[in-house]
Amino acid sequence: MNTNKKTSLMKDKKVILSTLWIFALLNYIYADIFNLFFNPGTQSGATTTPQGAVFGFAILMETGIAMVLMSRILKYGANRWANIVAGVINTALVIYSLFVGSPLSFYVFFASIEIACTLFIVWYAWRWRNPEGQPA
Repeated sequence: MNTNKKTSLMKDKKVILSTLWIFALLNYIYADIFNLFFNPGTQSGATTTPQGAVFGFAILMETGIAMVLMSRILKYGANRWANIVAGVINTALVIYSLFVGSPLSFYVFFASIEIACTLFIVWYAWRWRNPEGQPA
């Protein structure tokens, strides 16, 4: 395989992973927006959530946001592992969120899509093999 084709394949995988993170993030955002508008019980909880927990959630959301950029700029080895780790963490948190309270049907719908997407990211990154000659 020539070097140009290898480089193109590497860039394609990076673009696909970055695009998948954008897709996951849009689902996270819309699920949260819907939750604010259509689940009145969550609005009163916003003022009672400890600031440390809110900060923790912000850090966790930032992992997905950062992966949009990181998927495009990291070299193969770091890129692959960052996508696997961030995908596992985000998948686990969405699964966990389904068992907190009684999620409404729209939230279960969004969560199902988010879980499928982040599991696909993990699988895709796991199966990503280092093209010959690319630095790990």
